[in-house]
Amino acid sequence: MQANTLLNERRLADAWEELHTQAHNGNPLQPDSNRLAFADPEFLFRRETRGIRFQLEMLKPDLEQSAQGVENTVVVYGSARFVSHEEATQKMAEAEASGDAQRIALAQRALRNAVYYEQARTFARLVAEHSQHQPPEDRIYVCTGGGPGIMEAANRGAYDAGQPTIGLNIVLPHEQRGNPYITPSLSFKFHYFALRKMHFMIRAKALVAFPGGFGTLDELFEVLTLVQTRKAKPLPIVLFGKAFWSRFLNFDVLVEEGTIAPEDLGLFHLTDDPQDAWATIQKFYAL
Repeated sequence: MQANTLLNERRLADAWEELHTQAHNGNPLQPDSNRLAFADPEFLFRRETRGIRFQLEMLKPDLEQSAQGVENTVVVYGSARFVSHEEATQKMAEAEASGDAQRIALAQRALRNAVYYEQARTFARLVAEHSQHQPPEDRIYVCTGGGPGIMEAANRGAYDAGQPTIGLNIVLPHEQRGNPYITPSLSFKFHYFALRKMHFMIRAKALVAFPGGFGTLDELFEVLTLVQTRKAKPLPIVLFGKAFWSRFLNFDVLVEEGTIAPEDLGLFHLTDDPQDAWATIQKFYAL
């Protein structure tokens, strides 16, 4: 009864947050048949209600983006671990001051990879600057996974140009919050990777993948598979960082071994130039 009284005294969203926190802090509430079903975490966290959770994660970002006129996006993937040039420079100065060889080596790597952060930022700014001059229905918005690194860089580039920018974040064991360059009303959080990846594709007009780890590869190869199997419409797929991708993957081996067709190599474009990446997308759509 007390729980129902509290629901009446506060906004439902605040009540839900408290109930959710209690459950995840190891203090689950006892089942209460008199609690509203949609405000009962013990009910909504059951295995049998997983389909409802899927539907909610499908609906919320879709409805919110539609309401704000977001129908076309360029999705940018990439490592969450790369930092900006200014941050990498600061890390290098601190490492050199410490005299620690291992710390210096890590700082040198961060400084080397910072080029990708700056290129992602430049690319996203080009997209956003183009959209400034388009009618609302033709604008293309930058969308990322919402975290740090390359995701932050791309959101930042669109932010620099004064355009709205989208973040599709994911709940992870280690806390991850949306980066500060996402438009607050377009910052979404997901529990399910599958639903998050689906939202990346729903509005995507192009995909640009910068060097990254398992998450980036998972997202990239799902898109390549969808386009290859015609489960998704053809769209520009740009792999940014020729040296990285050529060292990491030998796509020609897949053709030689007969695991993909020669024409499948045409599904993506390799580049090191933000302007070339954007020109590839413009050419595809005759923008």
